[in-house]
Amino acid sequence: MMGIEWLKPAVFFGSILYALIGVLVFWISFIIVDKLTPYDLWSEIIEKKNMALAIVVGAMCIAIGLIVSAAIHS
Repeated sequence: MMGIEWLKPAVFFGSILYALIGVLVFWISFIIVDKLTPYDLWSEIIEKKNMALAIVVGAMCIAIGLIVSAAIHS
């Protein structure tokens, strides 16, 4: 039977804090990558319909998410 450890306030708020930190680190990482690229990612993907770039950016987002989650989990 599963316990209700996750309902304890310290565990619950700790999880929320780690989730917020993870989202913040992901967002900052994405902004850094966006600034390092020689073009505007948003206009390339949305306005010019650059599907190849969208796939690369999606893969980058998954990779950053995995790195952040591994760092938080350790």
